[in-house]
Amino acid sequence: MCSPQEFNMNTAGTRMVTRSWSRGPGVGLRGSGEEAVPLPRGKSAAEGRKSHHPMKRQRKAQRLKVAYEASDGEKGEGFKVPSWEPQDWQQQLANIRTMRSEKDAPVDQLGAEHCYDPSVPPEMKSRPRPDPTHLPALAKVRRYQVLLSLMLSSQTKDQVTAGAMQRLRARGLTVDNILKTDDSTLGTLIYPVGFWRSKVKYIKQTSAILQQKYGGDIPASVAELVALPGVGPKMAHLAMAVAWGTVSGIAVDTHVHRIANRLRWTRKATKSPEQTRTALEDWLPRDLWHEVNGLLVGFGQQICLPVRPRCQTCLNQTLCPSAQGL
Repeated sequence: MCSPQEFNMNTAGTRMVTRSWSRGPGVGLRGSGEEAVPLPRGKSAAEGRKSHHPMKRQRKAQRLKVAYEASDGEKGEGFKVPSWEPQDWQQQLANIRTMRSEKDAPVDQLGAEHCYDPSVPPEMKSRPRPDPTHLPALAKVRRYQVLLSLMLSSQTKDQVTAGAMQRLRARGLTVDNILKTDDSTLGTLIYPVGFWRSKVKYIKQTSAILQQKYGGDIPASVAELVALPGVGPKMAHLAMAVAWGTVSGIAVDTHVHRIANRLRWTRKATKSPEQTRTALEDWLPRDLWHEVNGLLVGFGQQICLPVRPRCQTCLNQTLCPSAQGL
């Protein structure tokens, strides 16, 4: 059959509309604005159209990727939808919260957030905070004291760190005063913290950098903090949280590293705190990053000890993959 053509005239000019008619088995005329002839009984519309519209291959479903909007103080690592998470981790975390509800571990009274001098008045013109969404930032002198307490705390019990900080504060713990203190006197003040001789050197070098480059303040980014002598990733993330009020990452020390591996909170066993931090941040919701350090450190100090952990008193005894082997 020939294909008829229609010409439609209107006031705006002349336009040609071409309609193609085709007739197939059980299919009526098809064209714009025309009704199809009813199909014979037992025939579906899909069968009638099969020869004219070959089936398209279904597209494979794609996983939705979600990214969080970085705050002003963060240079953004995108938030990833976790492809894996540990079994029973939410119940394990809830049990740890219950066991830590008294807040009576050493870290709860002697941690970095308790070692600065609360009597130091805030400056009238303090450095602006990089992230206004979390805890309030401290004054400049207090930020410096937080950083020093973190430097002293490496390989050192909280009680020993707190004692050293108390002696330093009694002499006036500022950048200027530390730079005026000779190495021998500084060593006497911080002894017996672990590796105290190396820490004397690091404290002096870092204080000089802070005075020359940052006006006596501490840097407001993890990258700048870890560039300072004697400052590691755990200290940097804690300094960002305590001093600047910004959650930049999970602070992982030996307690967090040990407990995360015992609970199988890492997809595979990790050999260093930095590996553990990366593994935890891959799946742990970001709003828990600040809380998890204090929870696990205190839990490791009181119950999940390095040697002879108190599994009999642990609420996670039946949920912990390592409980039977400890």
